[in-house]
Amino acid sequence: MRDTSTPPGTGTGPLAGVRVVELAGIGPGPFAAMLLADLGADVVRVDRPDPSPLGIDPARDVTNRNKRSVLIDLKSPEGAGRVLDLVERADLLIEGYRPGVAERLGVGPHACLARNPALVYGRMTGWGQQGPRAAAAGHDLGYAAVAGVLGVVAAPGGPDQPPGIPANLLGDYAGGSLYLAVGLLAALHHARATGAGQVVDAAIVDGAAHLSSMLWGLLAAGHWQDRRGVNLLDGGAPFYAVYRAADGGYLAVGALEPRFYAEFARLLELGPDAPGQHDPARWPELRGLIAARFATRTRAEWEAVFAGSDACVEPVLTMRQSAADAHLVARGTYLEVDGVTQPAPAPRFSATPGAVRRPPARPGADTAEVARDWAVPSLRPTAADDGTTARDAEAARPDAGAVAPDAGAAAADSGTAAPDSETGQGA
Repeated sequence: MRDTSTPPGTGTGPLAGVRVVELAGIGPGPFAAMLLADLGADVVRVDRPDPSPLGIDPARDVTNRNKRSVLIDLKSPEGAGRVLDLVERADLLIEGYRPGVAERLGVGPHACLARNPALVYGRMTGWGQQGPRAAAAGHDLGYAAVAGVLGVVAAPGGPDQPPGIPANLLGDYAGGSLYLAVGLLAALHHARATGAGQVVDAAIVDGAAHLSSMLWGLLAAGHWQDRRGVNLLDGGAPFYAVYRAADGGYLAVGALEPRFYAEFARLLELGPDAPGQHDPARWPELRGLIAARFATRTRAEWEAVFAGSDACVEPVLTMRQSAADAHLVARGTYLEVDGVTQPAPAPRFSATPGAVRRPPARPGADTAEVARDWAVPSLRPTAADDGTTARDAEAARPDAGAVAPDAGAAAADSGTAAPDSETGQGA
């Protein structure tokens, strides 16, 4: 696997020149900031002196790649002022605190927009800024559950079993990070046209619900039942399902269209007496027949049978298997940087491609550099900083096993900074 990273400072992308302040958190906020950074934005992560509850080595926290880090204690007398000095020179800000916390810390929308009226202020939460659950703790699974999308995830044991758990991809990242990124860029477009910034309230429940728009149309048209495991796309149809091979591997079948299904049935050798594709009354019989056929060969053998066909059958791969897949290798979907395998920036641009320009930011390592590049002299360490800012803090931090400070870590200190996912407003 080749290393396609580029040296720091040499990368370009469609967002080159866009400055982003990220108030450190975990989960969807950092991922959204990474997405912007991958596309060329200059993202400065404001880390805190407290260690992250995740306990991950900063050098391996892929969601902090392409960023720079400064260390600021938001509960210190100088903390809010230093963040506002950054805000004055930024285009976008990302925070993931519970509603009201940023305001209590002195870095809420009112204070930030007063300093920089063109700023786009992005708020990433699970429940949103208003509503009965707004101040409640929560995580990805609960947000997806309430939004109605977890309930459509196929269950491993069938429709009578609990729904499957798609890691934290459905709520945090699909319903959260991606909607925050789109909202930030849309508001940035408006700000550059009018000079007026605004607040983007990106709630995971809103984004996750929005993902189900097509299903709501099908429900209204009578083509979707409001229960799991009986519909075309939720595992109810035997030709849109996952089957176990003889060696314990799995294959995903997505033969929806009649001509693709015909190819699938031919290669699987279902035979002329098999139930018809669109005969729901006989779907249980058809499912059993398909399962029995897949159980006769290994996954690799079935891959060979379906290779090059339009039967829409693919192997279910693990993460490491995916990184080694011939198609993804040919496209460079994954790359290796400093020994860490990770997804390449996406999507792809013909004229302004994104790139991995920098490894994951170490907390506080870039304070002096950012102070110079962004012209923020207040970031430069002084004797009054007490070792908590800039180079002094970084020098005191051991390289091996160090953990990234996170907005979630101080939640229990005094109740003044209950942040995003770690205390229930993100992951």
